[in-house]
Order: sequence, then C-alpha cells, then structure tokens
Amino acid sequence: MRTTYNLSSSEPETRTRILKSALQMFARQGYDGTTTRDLAEAANVAEGTLFRHFPNKKAILIEVATQGWVEILTDLLTELSGMANYKAVAQVMRRRMLHLHENADMLRVCFMEAQFHPDLRDRIQSEVIAKMTDVAEAFFQTAMDQGVYRRMDPKMVARVFLGMFAVAGFSQSTIMPPSSAAVEMQTMAEGLADIFLHGVLAKQE
Repeated sequence: MRTTYNLSSSEPETRTRILKSALQMFARQGYDGTTTRDLAEAANVAEGTLFRHFPNKKAILIEVATQGWVEILTDLLTELSGMANYKAVAQVMRRRMLHLHENADMLRVCFMEAQFHPDLRDRIQSEVIAKMTDVAEAFFQTAMDQGVYRRMDPKMVARVFLGMFAVAGFSQSTIMPPSSAAVEMQTMAEGLADIFLHGVLAKQE
C-alpha cells in the first residue's frame, strides 16, 4: 500500500502534527517501541520531513514533554492569579486535576520516559518543574505574609501542593476513573483541599 503525504500544510502545522502523533505513540508504545518511521506515518509526513524539523527521535521526546509541562505551568499561574482568595484551593485543585486528566498521555510519557532518559528528566526539572515550584512558592509566601497560612517553609508547601494535584490527576486509574462525573471530581478536589488546608489529625479539645 502506497503512503500519501500531506504536502499542503505549513511548517508550523507540520511540526505540531508530528508532536501530537509522537505524544500518542510514545504514550501507547513507549519511546523505545516507536520508530521514526512510525512517527512519520502517524503524522502523515515523509521521514525526511520529520528529520527536517527534529534532528533525532530524542529531540522529539524532549519537545513533547517540555511543551506539555509549559502548558501546565501557564495554566497553573493563571489559576493562582485568578483565585478569589487564598482559601479557594479546592477550585484550583479541581480545575488542575481535570486538566491533568486531559493530558494523561503527556504525563505518562514524562513519568515513564524520564526514568530512562536523564537529559529529559534534567530539562523538565530545570525548565518547568522548578518554575512551577517558584510560582507556587511565591503564592504561598504572600499568603503567609498576610496571615492566611501559618508560617512554614513556603517551598515545602508549594511542593506538597503541586504533588497532591499531580498525583491525583495522573493516577486516574487508581484514584478516580477518567469517566468520573463532575460532582465526583469536585468531591475529590474538596477532599484534597481539606487535607491540604487542615491536615488529617483530629482537633484536640
């Protein structure tokens, strides 16, 4: 069967199509189980076109992962800046968890492949996760300065906050199925927010 290629797309459109196809294939087949020929066919481009946009398969993997995390960082910053008050954590939790469900493929690629590719792990850590932590840290530091939260290490609080919604969003198969209704997601988010804000110890008389 002869493969036909889309020759009418612009360069940015072709690059985006390659990245989207790579995300899906890496998530389902793994990085090592996906060839550049597979990627080219999935993106409906010639293999030479793929290499015109990316020097190698590793470059595609790194771009897929970092681009996805940058989107999450941008959304998180928007959410934090738009919160009505510092106690509205449940709202942020719910929206971020819903977003992570939508980006399950990207998270799967990041968490799985970062174990085997130190360069990918280092780039995600330095370019994205560190920035996410800085954004959240500044947010919680301001809340502490205003007396909303008790004095603690704001970086530690930021890491706990980010970790809670990241794990909840990524572990959809064990914590909450992807078909969950909005009300279930709201309950989950409120539960996480309650634990984050009040802990789990019973109040002493």
